[in-house]
Amino acid sequence: MPEAKKFDVAVIGGGIVGCATAMALVQRHALSLVVLEAEPKLAAHQTGNNSGVVHSGLYYKPGSLKATNCVQGREALYAFCAEWGIANDRCGKVVVATSPAEVPRLDELERRGRANGLADIKRLRPEEIREHEPHCAGIDGLWVPYTGIVDFVGVTETYARIVQDNGGEVRTGARVRRFARDGAVFVLETDAGTVRCRALVNCAGLQSDRVARLCGVRPGLQIVPFRGEYYEIVPARRHLVRNLIYPVPGPEFPFLGVHFTRMVKGGVEAGPNAVLQRQEVALRDAWSGLTAVAPSRAARGLEASGRTRITPRR
Repeated sequence: MPEAKKFDVAVIGGGIVGCATAMALVQRHALSLVVLEAEPKLAAHQTGNNSGVVHSGLYYKPGSLKATNCVQGREALYAFCAEWGIANDRCGKVVVATSPAEVPRLDELERRGRANGLADIKRLRPEEIREHEPHCAGIDGLWVPYTGIVDFVGVTETYARIVQDNGGEVRTGARVRRFARDGAVFVLETDAGTVRCRALVNCAGLQSDRVARLCGVRPGLQIVPFRGEYYEIVPARRHLVRNLIYPVPGPEFPFLGVHFTRMVKGGVEAGPNAVLQRQEVALRDAWSGLTAVAPSRAARGLEASGRTRITPRR
């Protein structure tokens, strides 16, 4: 077996967070770096399996780090895509209220959006909703022109190329199997060989708690992975959705609700629901983790996801 290669930094995880972290490090510092991705390709998990939406900053508490990160990150992402020729479309979205009970929550979304700097959002009457989405009906709406769609896999692959152009390495098929210390050096045994490094960054997504424990760290938490499943709209009906149609979020669930999304590479999706990622975690372990955090909400969420389960995209 060849001698282990030495690096200043190893980043575990080749999704968008891992590759962005690696890019920032090699651009700001003179160091040797390697990205270690377990799968045969980058962006194989959450990065490559989402709605591809660039969010505006509408939902977050004004002044919060989430709001600041979303607003600044949105513009930085659009600029990056323009510079590197990555597919994106600042197409905007409508948020639609369908009952009087949802109107006060729509008022709050508008208030938050304006407080977060979204000066061009606009309240929509029912007939104005149809100007944006002719086949959408509601009693009240909000037009959000800042929202868009993007090829997140393309973004991630571009980050990785920039890492390589700055002297870094990107290894796929390099699942980390063992961790050890050799003095001040970390030793990682991977499927693609042994790596030695002085610093280690854990960007392993839904596996990051396991990676932390593998490296001797007690994170004090357990990740319970959920998967969103989507319908794909058949080609003959894709014209029914121009861009993005979102509901007013319900307070009983910590997500944005089922929405229609035009994809940047073509097609329209409707979803998601939320179901346990059974391939990655035993149901007994998942239930234990859920009920330890929030028993009542966990039970309601699992019951609701069972009622609304839909066929996954293929």
